[in-house]
Amino acid sequence: MDSLVLGIESSCDETAVALVKSAAQVLSSEVSSQMDLHKRYGGVVPEVASRLHLESLPFLVEEALKKADVTFDQLTGIAVTAAPGLIGALLVGFSAAKALAFRLGVPLANVHHIEAHLYAAQLDAPPVVFPALGLVVSGGHTELYHMADWGQYKLLASTRDDAAGEAFDKVAKLMGLGYPGGPLIEKMAKLSPETTQTFSKARMKDKTLDFSFSGVKTAVSLELQKNPPKNEIEKNKLAAKFQNTVLEEILSRVEVLLDEGQFKSLVLGGGVACNQALRDALYKETEPRDIALRVPPPQYCSDNAAMIAGLGAFQISQGKIADLSSTALPRASFY
Repeated sequence: MDSLVLGIESSCDETAVALVKSAAQVLSSEVSSQMDLHKRYGGVVPEVASRLHLESLPFLVEEALKKADVTFDQLTGIAVTAAPGLIGALLVGFSAAKALAFRLGVPLANVHHIEAHLYAAQLDAPPVVFPALGLVVSGGHTELYHMADWGQYKLLASTRDDAAGEAFDKVAKLMGLGYPGGPLIEKMAKLSPETTQTFSKARMKDKTLDFSFSGVKTAVSLELQKNPPKNEIEKNKLAAKFQNTVLEEILSRVEVLLDEGQFKSLVLGGGVACNQALRDALYKETEPRDIALRVPPPQYCSDNAAMIAGLGAFQISQGKIADLSSTALPRASFY
């Protein structure tokens, strides 16, 4: 029998509910964004986010079921983001998921948010071919993984300080652009395609492949102090120079690992995966090497519940079922 799993995501400022069939076919995916509200504060306010999750979740569950033409008694499992995230926000979704699993008598899957970002590449798409190189680029994470299969990972590189998405947001704030910064800087960089310069790139003293983006943030800050942009053209050039640096930091690590010749796929996930310049740059690296680039469509790159439901269904099929006494965690690794 095909699985039919309801997924709940509430790790940060997006409340989301989705229905996924057979661990890959998305029947419905509902998201309530809090972006406009948090924008006035320049970032996410945890207490506000938790309160809005509580208000939005019942309505979204109803909408997801309705759009999928599914009833509660047809569900074969419940999946929920268990880590990492804002603990108050996580607990709203987690409590709802446990209540549903208990009431319906179906298995519960505790899903790691970052692992789900990688799994999103398999939604409404053919299966990923392994071994794969996993690249997560988001507001809180910039990481590379060796993926032998779903659930079998080895961490190859992570960020020592700011994640790429966090650097985008901080630089956008320095430039007076607002929140969230990624889409705004990408839009400006597109208006300056002739800009190929970069800031100095980070180098790890221990020769690891780990990332560091705090340096480029500082470089932008110093540039703004010494040579503040006089017009929109100069602002666009600065945005492009920053984005070029972030992309080169990522690509320099990816190139080293792809040249080892052990990977059949490159799986990209996370909110920054929406960045078209990043997608194009990675395609230029994978296509000549005959490596499949697997990137989710934009609606599954940002926080969503379809990736939670899909991975949760896979976990349940493997017998990885959570106890109803389990709880959410603000930080946790999955490898």
